Amino acid sequence: MERVTPADAAFLYMENGVVHMHVTGVMILDPSGMDGGFDFETLREHFKDRLHLVPLFRRRLMSVPLGIDHPVWVDDPDFDLDNHLHRHRVAPPGTKAELADFVGTYASDPLDRSKPLWDMVVVEGLEGGRVAVVSKMHHVGIDGVSGTDLMAHLVDLSPEPSRPEGAGRPFQPDAVPSRPRLAVDAVVSRVRDPLRGVRSLGRTATAAGRLGMAALGEDGPSAGRPFDAPRAFFNQSLTSRRSAAFATASLEDCKFIKSTFGVTVNDVFLAACTQSLRSYLLARDGLPHRPLLASVPVSVHGQASDARATNQVSNMFVRLPTNFEDPVEQLRSVNHETKDAKAVHGAMGADMIGDVTELTPPAIFNLASRLYSQVGLAERIAPIHNLVISNVPGPPIPLYVGGARLEAVYPLGPLIEGAGLNITVLSNMGNMDIGVIGCPDIAPDLAEVAEGIADGIRVLRSAAEAKDGAETSAAKKPKKAKKKTRKAGPKTK
Repeated sequence: MERVTPADAAFLYMENGVVHMHVTGVMILDPSGMDGGFDFETLREHFKDRLHLVPLFRRRLMSVPLGIDHPVWVDDPDFDLDNHLHRHRVAPPGTKAELADFVGTYASDPLDRSKPLWDMVVVEGLEGGRVAVVSKMHHVGIDGVSGTDLMAHLVDLSPEPSRPEGAGRPFQPDAVPSRPRLAVDAVVSRVRDPLRGVRSLGRTATAAGRLGMAALGEDGPSAGRPFDAPRAFFNQSLTSRRSAAFATASLEDCKFIKSTFGVTVNDVFLAACTQSLRSYLLARDGLPHRPLLASVPVSVHGQASDARATNQVSNMFVRLPTNFEDPVEQLRSVNHETKDAKAVHGAMGADMIGDVTELTPPAIFNLASRLYSQVGLAERIAPIHNLVISNVPGPPIPLYVGGARLEAVYPLGPLIEGAGLNITVLSNMGNMDIGVIGCPDIAPDLAEVAEGIADGIRVLRSAAEAKDGAETSAAKKPKKAKKKTRKAGPKTK
């Protein structure tokens, strides 16, 4: 039995009927190198052999009576892989758009909290003989960094499948605790650490003070802040429905743009998102006069006070200059904005999410989340932000799953109430795999957004090549020699 940390519990408490806090992922596999071709049972055995490497796979949550403390993880004595791994076939040749339709429908359903909080579907019949593994995992047990670590347990470094140590060992779950024991353990947990709330309050007050000083400082007012976002048409109350779209761009292009303009790869991606969102909004006559505000998750692994937390993540708020038309001007503005956002983010500290959760009773936290959705507060108050944009590092080397080559990984994060759009990119073997998820009732036609980001990177690449070519030509051009002028000497008689 292991208690959920406050930082992780936050993702449980904010979930309601329209806010699903699971992370969706799409792995595209090329099985052409598998002996005898693709076989579902082979893939099933591959995942079965790795269950023991990922505790999340065979643990479920139990709530504590009266909400005395946060829920606990316990072994699921009824665990059955077939309850979590399924098979689906589209009519071949299934297109990327058809896969996206399936993923959107799949992501629309929340996970069953009475079971371990994950699910996978193997989708067959895709173009070129490809196979997709589509997964849902609850945010309480995974974030960007831990998700990459989890994926490392599911893949091989060569096309020859391998069995990890411990594969096939019978699962021997611990006994499920009774409700009285859960209550007693929760009370003991509080008694052993009576100052837990006081420390959280102290850190929160300190962080608030630092933020206030940053806002009053020289650079403070120029940085993006929550609730300072203009309202876009996708900043409304969510429904439970989801839709998805995918695209791929070149990582080498992003690095070339980065070095040419003296920015970061993340700046390049945010600028490409800015281009895409500007076009998307203009096409629907919905472009705000002010820049959009993006919430950009930042990993704080190794900085949080509770090292047990799976979700060691904070946020910085970055303005996206959708009011600028020129892509290079957008890029330079984004670079300036991210520098300011990092300074303000540093003032927030690494424990903000966990501390706020610790100071708010779970029942109140969840009630506030449900009321926010039910009353439609997303339409009544200023948006916290317009959307979430995440950048997740991925594998730089070829990887395989059960002998099939891993071709692409499209990550899809959860939606927050009032912001019907989420964009995530994962670097993978020289590619930037872009996943876009949204609520189709307020953010339609997401393929435009995904392809627009890839197009934006190509536009910036062309601009970088033009700049690089102009600088090279200027460097090669011979300099004109200056004419020497003889100074007039004194006149002599």
